[in-house]
Amino acid sequence: MSFSSHVKEELSRQVSPARHCQIAETAAILSLCGKVHITEDNQYMIRIHTENVAVARKYFTLLKKAFNIRADVAIRRNAFLKKNRTYTVAVRRSRDAVRVLQAARLLGDDGDVCENMSVVKNLIIQNSCCRRAFVRGAFLAAGSLSDPEKFYHFEITCASMRKAKQLQGLMASFDIEARIVLRKRYFVVYVKEGSQIAELLQIMEAPVALMELENIRIVKEMRNSVNRQVNCETANINKTVSAAVKQMEDIRYIQDTIGLESLPENLQEMARVRLERPEATLKELGEALEPPVGKSGVNHRLRKLSLMAEDLREKFPEQ
Repeated sequence: MSFSSHVKEELSRQVSPARHCQIAETAAILSLCGKVHITEDNQYMIRIHTENVAVARKYFTLLKKAFNIRADVAIRRNAFLKKNRTYTVAVRRSRDAVRVLQAARLLGDDGDVCENMSVVKNLIIQNSCCRRAFVRGAFLAAGSLSDPEKFYHFEITCASMRKAKQLQGLMASFDIEARIVLRKRYFVVYVKEGSQIAELLQIMEAPVALMELENIRIVKEMRNSVNRQVNCETANINKTVSAAVKQMEDIRYIQDTIGLESLPENLQEMARVRLERPEATLKELGEALEPPVGKSGVNHRLRKLSLMAEDLREKFPEQ
């Protein structure tokens, strides 16, 4: 089972005790994967189609608890993909369908199907708990979540930009900075920040998935921290080795051209110590001098030797 399916399975068993939250979650599922059929004599029927049994089970449960409606469930197996099944949950009685649509604020006074997910105007998502339930329902209906071991990506697919904008605004009420991208003919509301995805799992009330995600994040952050430290230390070692090689080349060049004996006493000593200890750090070189010298003093002397070597190379270009 994928991580996304694991999350949906957990959310499908999370049923809010308050009826207003149950209605908000029902509205989200209907809005994102539901269809409303109206006959010529104004008879209503609503249904949802999903390939996820957890979503079908959750919607069936919500209809039973919030409206005391027993919906019809149909299962169809894909003829080409034998493992895939499509679940259809339908409310066929017009009176029951109208009750659900009116409660979910998806049916206008004129009988036309409409929706308004605005946090300001829609009564079903005025409360914070109802907004949580709505986000949960939206994810169940049309959401997916990548395996956090690989990368962080949370998304909910909407049929229109209007729905996507409204869902984005709904998430913004929880300080979640979601973005929207057009993918084929759908508008995808997505979040890529690991901490914000963790916040969304908390908002949707998926504590088990949240704990799993946080454990993965901790391990990944520790691994990244170790890698950064190793890379930094490796870079420093490479830098030190390269500097030491260059210093040795300069000292040997001085030795071959004018001899170390022509150098001032302090630079002679510095040159000999460096030749004797090619792998030593500046601190270790300073401790080997008599009297001992600090790192800055060692660095200063080595820079002097380097400058002298450069001057000699200009004077004796053929050597």
